[in-house]
Amino acid sequence: MPIAFITGGSSGIGQALAEHYLQAGWRVALVARRLAPMQDWWHAVQGRLGLADGACLLMTGNVDHAEDMIACAAQCAAHWGVPDLVLANAGISLGVDSAQAEDLPVFAQVMQTNVMGVLHTMHPFVTPMRLRGSGHLVVVASVAGIRGLPGHAAYCASKAAAIAYAESLRGELKGTGVRVTALAPGYVATPLTARNRYPMPFLLSAPAFAKRAARAIAKRDGLVVVPWPMAWVARLLRVLPDAWFDRALKGQPRKHRARDRQENQ
Repeated sequence: MPIAFITGGSSGIGQALAEHYLQAGWRVALVARRLAPMQDWWHAVQGRLGLADGACLLMTGNVDHAEDMIACAAQCAAHWGVPDLVLANAGISLGVDSAQAEDLPVFAQVMQTNVMGVLHTMHPFVTPMRLRGSGHLVVVASVAGIRGLPGHAAYCASKAAAIAYAESLRGELKGTGVRVTALAPGYVATPLTARNRYPMPFLLSAPAFAKRAARAIAKRDGLVVVPWPMAWVARLLRVLPDAWFDRALKGQPRKHRARDRQENQ
């Protein structure tokens, strides 16, 4: 029975991916900072799918801290062994304004979670998978990593870095039997996107995204964009002249700054 290790398990894409793989007969090690949301989700999923108690291993850990991910990887290995699939999914999305000094630590936090968190998640599995000669490491990035969006500098920069990291890692592991994929979701209906104040074309529910993402991950390495119409948008964005890109964004609402969102909660 294959094993998936997934971070960001407290909501959204992480839980949807976990449920998809559980339903497909996998065992899932799910990681998040908070245990309670995972427990509530697991009780609901277990009842709905009729799963055995041992099908899912819930672990608390913060991807910001390398020692947490090393401990979670060791717990998974002791419980079941080295996983077949690792999905570095944990991430945050916070708007920033580079002119505001109070947004500088916000930018740093986004980079810490979305970039260093990916590295911390992958690190404990690289050597064991290489020694075994098999495994699949998946970095959950975003189409926002293709081009920068107003007010979204931290998130876009972090996801661009995540895509580049996955590409570098793929080259390092070529010929070892370990696959590496950068998964770039388009817009998915999750708590991260619930308050976006700009258009979100090709919006998918989290379960619909998980089904398509798993199918795409199984087929290929490299950069995978889901859904497929957004892949064509991503290709266009890569080659669109700056002047055209800037004109298309003119007048579009900016991403909420982190402070503004906190004040409105």
